[in-house]
Amino acid sequence: MSAQQEALDQLAINTIRFLAVDAINKANSGHPGMPLGAAPIAYTLWNRFLRHNPADPQWPNRDRFILSAGHASAMLYALLYLTGYPLSLDDLRAFRQFGSKTPGHPEYAPALGIETTTGPLGQGLANGVGMAMAEAHLAARFNRPGYEIVDHYTYVLASDGEMMEGISHEAGSLAGYLHLGKLIVIYDSNGISIDGKTSLTFADDTAARFAAYGWQVLQVPDGNSVESLATAVTAAQEETTCPSLLIVDTHIGYGSPKQDSASVHGSPLGPDATRQTKENLGWPLEPAFYVPEEVLTRMRQAVKRGAVQQAAWQKRFDAWSAAYPALAQVWQAGQAGKLPAAWNNILPHFAPTDQPLATRKASGKAINALATAIPYLVGGSADLAPSNNTYMTGKGDFQPDDYSGRNIHFGVREHVMGAAMNGIALHGGLRVFGGTFLVFSDYMRPTIRLAAMMHLPVIYVFTHDSIGLGEDGPTHQPVEHLPALRAIPNLWVLRPADANETAIAWRLAMERQDGPVALILSRQSLPVLDVPLDVVEKGVARGAYVLLDTADHPELLLLATGSEVCLAVQASRRLAAEGIVVRVVSAPNLSVFAAQPQAYRDAVLPPQIAARLAIEAAVPLGWHRWVGDRGAVIGLDRYGASGPGPIVMAELGFNVENVMRRAKALLAKT
Repeated sequence: MSAQQEALDQLAINTIRFLAVDAINKANSGHPGMPLGAAPIAYTLWNRFLRHNPADPQWPNRDRFILSAGHASAMLYALLYLTGYPLSLDDLRAFRQFGSKTPGHPEYAPALGIETTTGPLGQGLANGVGMAMAEAHLAARFNRPGYEIVDHYTYVLASDGEMMEGISHEAGSLAGYLHLGKLIVIYDSNGISIDGKTSLTFADDTAARFAAYGWQVLQVPDGNSVESLATAVTAAQEETTCPSLLIVDTHIGYGSPKQDSASVHGSPLGPDATRQTKENLGWPLEPAFYVPEEVLTRMRQAVKRGAVQQAAWQKRFDAWSAAYPALAQVWQAGQAGKLPAAWNNILPHFAPTDQPLATRKASGKAINALATAIPYLVGGSADLAPSNNTYMTGKGDFQPDDYSGRNIHFGVREHVMGAAMNGIALHGGLRVFGGTFLVFSDYMRPTIRLAAMMHLPVIYVFTHDSIGLGEDGPTHQPVEHLPALRAIPNLWVLRPADANETAIAWRLAMERQDGPVALILSRQSLPVLDVPLDVVEKGVARGAYVLLDTADHPELLLLATGSEVCLAVQASRRLAAEGIVVRVVSAPNLSVFAAQPQAYRDAVLPPQIAARLAIEAAVPLGWHRWVGDRGAVIGLDRYGASGPGPIVMAELGFNVENVMRRAKALLAKT
């Protein structure tokens, strides 16, 4: 490398460093330590390797870059501005301000080149596993000899914190097993965390750990050496049989008087330390947000380079489309998330004369029907496919020797399953679902929250939804999980009452494009309710509906979800036999019902009827909004018990006699 080239590299690296430092100082908030230490990594990757087009941030075959250590967001924004994405210096000046394009941690913004929301450590790393899985699957499905239309890398920049988080163990294990050779993780190893040196709590041999997972591990002792970094990335690209971890030794807060200390992690440098840092690194003290013209010229070459790369891909893609038109149609449908014409007609329908069926089994029938109609549907389970009924018959298994299979075996790794699902959804071209028991949704909660935050259309299949599962006992019987999931904004929680509601719930889940859906399904068999299918279809779509009126002008409302709906129906008939006029309301999706016009809500729950009894085998949090001050809830304020499911349900109050007793007590008061 010439001295002139080396000088320009160093100038560009310092530009990235000080755009971040100045943004953090102006906001008086942020994390300057990693941008100062990791800027050479970011520059080397973005300037020499990353295939992307700032003029078309959503080009399907772009490399994906994930800043898993999201606290270094100011560095990412500097890179995006310098390489020509629609961010301005004014956006950098607005760092961490309300409503700005440059929030404190990266927030998913595909038009700006931000591939995922990061900040909770380890999430981005696991998103990267999902993106690499999506790349591998789409390549296996669509590439043909001479036509590699899917061929890109997923790069992740991670920190010491990522390596401590438990999700990194799950992610490393899964990625290593799957031999995801297009996944390259760069570990910014600076040995500092918020509390001080990482040696306070962290003495893992990270290299040995990832090698044991089946990764290629490369060491870069000098994180300031562009050539050493480039050599390592090249070696990672050349290793196609396994993912690569590049462990890069860096200095947090490089060049500052706070270098190699915890104090530079999460606080602005301030005027004095900023001055010293700029002097140490030969940077002008003024003006702030200074960008040398030659650096901007160099970095903006990404626009021209990206256009050339995308044009070459487009030429190849057009030739492939002409050679394989049927395959091209499938590709376009997956990229657009387009559902086939009349696709929902293949969903199963059930009759009241059919045998009782667990909603998890009805879900399995729906999944297999959808798998035939929607070739870009992929999914699996956290080692519970036979119990979750999530297996797509005849669609193959996604395995290291054949990535074309559509059934994903995540193993007993719920946390990385959720994050990888997010990565698959973020990648594009696929629709993904994943299953486990409802009680284990707690392991996935951070990833569910992020899916809802990013408006990702992922689908969760949560089975064994209540104390009704029986003998496995309270450790496996969810109690607080329904209200906990309902508390997540933008998450639809659908708990269908029978097989028909389940099929319709799947239709709604597939149609939803602006957020995740959690399907809450029973282990125990439930009767198919005797309700016209069009009533169920319209009602489930609106969140809650009148399932049954025993006569005109009800005096009592019974509200229920899931398996408790048939209990409400049974109780209503017994009450009707005693002259009490009852309305039964099935409420599979309370958040959607809450969003309905007031007139519809009043039609389902007439305001003048104060005697309202909700029935749900869960903590009753949230139900009082619907039953009012004079209503009541049959729920659970305790954990379950081990025993046959019907006995456990009956013993804990979910029986006809208790519903009738509580209903009559309400009527007596009102």
